[in-house]
Formats: sequence, C-alpha cells, structure tokens
Amino acid sequence: MKKTKEKQYQGQVELQEKGKVGMLGLTTSFFWEHDPKHLLFTLSRYKFAAKLVEGMNSVAEVGCGDATGARIIAGGVKSVDGYDFDPVFVENAKEINAGMKKLNFFVHDLLKKDLPKQYDAIYALDVIEHIQKKDESKFLMHAINSLNDHGMLILGTPNLTSQVYASQPSKEGHVNCKSHDELRALMKKHFHVSLLFSMNDEVVHTGYGPMAHYLFGVGICPKRR
Repeated sequence: MKKTKEKQYQGQVELQEKGKVGMLGLTTSFFWEHDPKHLLFTLSRYKFAAKLVEGMNSVAEVGCGDATGARIIAGGVKSVDGYDFDPVFVENAKEINAGMKKLNFFVHDLLKKDLPKQYDAIYALDVIEHIQKKDESKFLMHAINSLNDHGMLILGTPNLTSQVYASQPSKEGHVNCKSHDELRALMKKHFHVSLLFSMNDEVVHTGYGPMAHYLFGVGICPKRR
C-alpha cells in the first residue's frame, strides 16, 4: 500500500485500496469535465434544499437524475427516495450510491401519476422549466397528492430573466421558465404558505427578483382541491 508523507491522509489511500472511492454520476461527471463552476452552483442548490428539509423523516426528489446531490440531502434526514422518468439515470443513481442505506431510486413519471406514497417534503431542482406549460397543473397536482397535509414542496428553476445568458442546449430544454413574480403566484395558488428565494452563483438571498439567476419556490401545507 502506498504511504502518504503525512499520516493523517493515509485513511484516504486505505479507502481507495478498499475500492470505496466515490464516483460522480453521468451529469455531474459531464459538468466536472466541461464546466466545474456549474457543478459548484448545482451542488449549492442541494445544500440549500438540505437545510430546508433537515430533520424530516421521508423526503423525495423528483427528477433525481444521477442523484449526486441526493447525498447532501440524505445527511440530515431519515430517508430519501429519488424518482426519475429516465431509466438510464435511475440505473446510474443506483450504481454510484450503492451501499447508501438512506437512498432508494425508482423509475417514475410524475406527469402520469402520484408518487407511491406521501412524503414530508418533495424537492424538484431544475425540473419544472422542462415541463410544458400545458402539463404544469398535472405535474403539481401529482406532487401535492404525494405530500402529507403539512408537507413542503421545493421547486428550483432558472429565472426567466436569466435566459438571455443561457447556452443553446439549455434554451432548447427550458420550455417553461418563470419570472420571480410568476413563481410566487404559482406557489401561492397551491400552498397555504409560500416563500421565494433568489440565487446568484452559489449565494442564496432575498434580493431583487429580476436580477436573480436562479429561483427557489417553497410551498408549505398544500391546498387540497
């Protein structure tokens, strides 16, 4: 076994020798290769969401992708179930999180039906902007039906005003971006309590909405129809 010059780092070598060095998922590996700053910003969104759901028992991620960020959430809750409609990413999420007892992953399309059980919180980061406007109500209805009566929904999305700076591939996928006021109105329509936060790079704040690059809409206590 290789020996580090400073003994406090030897545990890292031992972890490698045991074959337990962590892997990045499909999407996060792509970011790491092409735009490491973007990976920092993305994981910062998960850190913020993790603070909001800390201490909860059951949490679900909708649109989990490779689920690298789910580990950040899992650190402060009892369990996290990740759902994605794409089997390729669900398979990858299971692979890179093998052995993580708090994490479970499933193929599921929230546009078609509710999640199989109700949760204390559901978060969907970088998802709603990919949902066609005509399908938005269906998406939210299934999400709300999958929350308990005091549950929380966290939606994270690029701000509509930021799209002039987005890359072409992003623009092609972003079919339903919202402004700060539009996201606030949407959360108020479906929740008794709604909170809006802005984000620029890795900094979350409550500053002027139109100047935010990214938005968080937090709804608490869903309105049952």
